[in-house]
Amino acid sequence: MILRIDRLQTEMPPPSDPDPAGAAVVQELLGGKFGEMSTFMNYTFQSFNFRARQGARPFYDLVANIAAEEFGHIELVSTAINTMLTGAGEKGKLPSPDELLNPQQIIGGGAATLVQDSNGKPWNGDYVTSTGDLVEDLTHNFFLETGARNNKLKVYEMVDHPAARALTGYLLVRGGVHQVAYARAVENLTGADLSKMFPSPRIPTDKIPECRPHIEKGEHTKLYRFSRSDYLELAAVFNGKHPETGDELQVVDEPPEGFPPFDLPAQEGVFAPDYAPEEIAEIAKRLRKEAGMPDEPTGVVVNDGNGVVEKVKDAVS
Repeated sequence: MILRIDRLQTEMPPPSDPDPAGAAVVQELLGGKFGEMSTFMNYTFQSFNFRARQGARPFYDLVANIAAEEFGHIELVSTAINTMLTGAGEKGKLPSPDELLNPQQIIGGGAATLVQDSNGKPWNGDYVTSTGDLVEDLTHNFFLETGARNNKLKVYEMVDHPAARALTGYLLVRGGVHQVAYARAVENLTGADLSKMFPSPRIPTDKIPECRPHIEKGEHTKLYRFSRSDYLELAAVFNGKHPETGDELQVVDEPPEGFPPFDLPAQEGVFAPDYAPEEIAEIAKRLRKEAGMPDEPTGVVVNDGNGVVEKVKDAVS
């Protein structure tokens, strides 16, 4: 099971000017061959298919636990894309076709994320490698993380929207952790140090402004444990020194604290969540009252109903 927590793994900025063209580029980090759908589904199916897991428990724990973090990375990429498309779905202000690299985000998605790459090609299950051979799968995972970080740096340089920069800054650091983790796993199994044998991208994250705050908090050394009571053997594999900084690798026995998301405003022009969203809000309020719940929603968002939502809507309209 995956225990879902209604927080983002890192803080994301509020909507600003919409950037539909940039949002189409960021789709590569969601549904591309090296995107977060691929990392999530590779590690998830490898964990499902893992045989003799008790005998190889530290390696199973590593793959299964990183899979859980990747679920949250899909959420982060989607949040960035949806933030960048906020304002592009305003009633009476829909973008013209020549402003769009992927019209389907507006027409079929309601100004939102799709399970596609930057060309609009749907994510493909053929991107999943789960051979059953532990060394082969772990080696594959190292190169998957290598390619994923490479793509993130390219997107970082192509798209300057604040949401895209915040996203790639965080994922470059966290992807580096996973790259180190899989290299350590292969080294423990075979003695081969993949980080030295192959010219993996030498991405100077300490020189990227959006990466530095995460490095200063030690996020490049931490492997979070995404479970209350399981995956206890991570430290048997994830230990030693970080190969670039020399800092001590560490397992944190809980998920990251996380950050509340922005409640992105309705986009009536694309019926998200409806042509008249206030009617849905009234129905929800009535249902809460009939169930004996508080009048105000119980969920936590950054914009808590004190006028912030309207200010965000004004800023992008």
